[in-house]
Amino acid sequence: MLPLTFSSESLQTLTTPIPADQKNLAFGYTNALLDFVAELGQPILHFWEMTPTVILGLKDKRLPDLPAAIRAVQAHGYNWVLRNSGGLAVVADAGVLNVSLFSPLTSPPVSVDAAYAQMMALVRQAWPELTIDHFEVTRSYCPGDYDLSVNGQKIAGLSQRRNPHAMVTMLYLSVDGDQTSRGRLVQDFYRAGLAGHPNQWGFPDVDPAVMTTTAALLQHPVTLADARQRFITASEATGVRVSQAKLASLITQPRFTTALTHATAQMARRQPNLNL
Repeated sequence: MLPLTFSSESLQTLTTPIPADQKNLAFGYTNALLDFVAELGQPILHFWEMTPTVILGLKDKRLPDLPAAIRAVQAHGYNWVLRNSGGLAVVADAGVLNVSLFSPLTSPPVSVDAAYAQMMALVRQAWPELTIDHFEVTRSYCPGDYDLSVNGQKIAGLSQRRNPHAMVTMLYLSVDGDQTSRGRLVQDFYRAGLAGHPNQWGFPDVDPAVMTTTAALLQHPVTLADARQRFITASEATGVRVSQAKLASLITQPRFTTALTHATAQMARRQPNLNL
């Protein structure tokens, strides 16, 4: 296992709960912070959480009956939003922590695999009680090569985005709550969306039993605040100085708030107009 390192001696943190009526704000922040992290000159750990929401990937737009899939989501009491990246549906709610690690690109740029390895090292250091592997858990929701699992059960998934000056590695971590119900929700989403058609698009045949939470593995409740602190403590253990002040100042400046408003509006325009 590679040791956890950062490209700077300082790291900024930001925590943003996303209100139910501002679901596009989550990825508005992602796009705006990706544009500003090079100017900041320090990595950013952005923690965010949502009210019950299924986050769709671009591939999910190919479902033969996407409106039926969305109705299945709503029947579970969840909202939905389409993100501006590939992949497949994942679940966000009060027991799921999203962690985005932004970094200015170095020269030569950090490889895709090295960026994923950095996030995996951060997760492993934050959860030392768990032996965390990475491989595709094929019947999980949003399966991929960088699924993180314990004893074969997936707890997290990773994705990555870049622009010419910066990159972000994004993690969703199932911290607590009813992971079996989350799995059934996504299972129902795809069954409704396929509407009896052959699954020629490779949508996952979700088995709720192949995923779990850190709380279930540790056999005691874990709050999202506990989980955030674990990531901060793991970062500090590398010798990096963790602060909020520089980023807190940046995000109040009109040019950032304007960029955030613009990025959020772009996300809203990208949402499919469905007849539900």
